[in-house]
Amino acid sequence: MKVLLLKDVKGLGKAGEVKEVKDGYGKNFLIGNKLALHATNEVLKKHEANVRKQKEADEEEIQRLKSIEKALSNIKLIVKRKLGANGSLFGAVTKDEIAHELKTQHNIEIDKKTVEIKNAIKMTGLFDITIKLGHGIHAPMQLEIIGE
Repeated sequence: MKVLLLKDVKGLGKAGEVKEVKDGYGKNFLIGNKLALHATNEVLKKHEANVRKQKEADEEEIQRLKSIEKALSNIKLIVKRKLGANGSLFGAVTKDEIAHELKTQHNIEIDKKTVEIKNAIKMTGLFDITIKLGHGIHAPMQLEIIGE
């Protein structure tokens, strides 16, 4: 019997593959545990259509992320913070603050988890940070910390 795997099955194959298995194993274990579907023409056509839709959606998402990457590479984000007596910041500039300032200053919304800072920012000046957008796209950006 031919089955279309819905999930990865150890020792058999990965999700999306069509495999030839024994009838009992296919019906009782794979189909019974919703790990596979009986590979009829209708099921295979539906699966191919879903794969095409997903591929198109991924391509659109990549194009959107590349446009955000281009916008971020031209931005110099400015964050104003209060300074202590010796000219250093009270605490460090956080990823959450960077995401918030990006939203308020340039109307670009990102998740704070995507902001990558090499070292904690605890003083004024220019810093290079990276925003991980997904699909292997990383946007470099300049951050300037100014004291009030």
